[in-house]
Amino acid sequence: MPGASTLGVDIGATKVAAGLVDASGEILYHTRVPMVGHEDAAAGIRAVESAIRAVFAERPEDTAPGQLAGIGVCSPGPLDPRSGVVLNPPNLPCWRNYPLAAELHRIFKLPVHLDNDANAAGLAEAIWGEAKGFRHVFYATLGTGIGTGIVFDRQIYYGRTGSAAEGGHMTIDFRGPQCGCGKRGCIEALASGPAIAERARRRLAEPRPSKSKMGELAGGDPAQVTAEIVGEAFRKGDALASEVLLETADLLAVWLGNVIDLLEPEVIVFGGGVAALMSTFFGHIRAQLPRWSINQRCQEIPLLLGRYSADAGIAGAAALCQAGRAT
Repeated sequence: MPGASTLGVDIGATKVAAGLVDASGEILYHTRVPMVGHEDAAAGIRAVESAIRAVFAERPEDTAPGQLAGIGVCSPGPLDPRSGVVLNPPNLPCWRNYPLAAELHRIFKLPVHLDNDANAAGLAEAIWGEAKGFRHVFYATLGTGIGTGIVFDRQIYYGRTGSAAEGGHMTIDFRGPQCGCGKRGCIEALASGPAIAERARRRLAEPRPSKSKMGELAGGDPAQVTAEIVGEAFRKGDALASEVLLETADLLAVWLGNVIDLLEPEVIVFGGGVAALMSTFFGHIRAQLPRWSINQRCQEIPLLLGRYSADAGIAGAAALCQAGRAT
């Protein structure tokens, strides 16, 4: 349906966000409802259905029969994007081998497309966002974890079984801290929001720590320091917070050097709350790339902050419909 709007649904552990997205990637309306992830499967699907119906109620003229191209859904994984089945997400115990796409198709009689948030957000950036016009895109969401997506010619790269692009679990230090995935030294364990907070807490616990606003912002308790507090202190000119973030930028440069050597994307786009904080250091990361990549033209690859910020899940889900991947 050329020109038709799509409905994007972003499912998280505690909320379901749903929005109406037009053919140019503009989010026309969005809402959110609580997610019920610790009850049964029926309660979970009712939460998703209520979010979708809230959009229908607010925009009846845009969601009438024949007006929507489909429903796109981002759900926590593991999931199978080809079959539309949510497998066993730790944050959503209500669903185990649950045919989410088929259930939503049964309820709403529309094509339904399912994927994880990083794949979908990367696709949205490739179709509508900062990566529009680039054929080979590497997308990374930096937040509580680090998720990645690979998009070639506006198509998500899945690998043999659909499990490709787990770039957040690339090891850059095999003696490094253990990641939640079980491996050591993953970039997620070194440069995600919790990793930044942990690094800051260690620095504050040193025998003679530098004076820092981070402890003050944490109410005098260094154990309460978060990545958000590190960012706030950095914006206030705190030298120790700057050192913590500069070390994070150096770790990201090592990781991206490997990504470039493997994929040589035309553009690298970042999303997520930590990405906005680290965007100040994009120039520093680019300057470090020749140390960590054998590609002599590695510094030509743009490092960009994504278009959609907190709405990346909604836009990404909608983009799944635009790419025409029906389940």
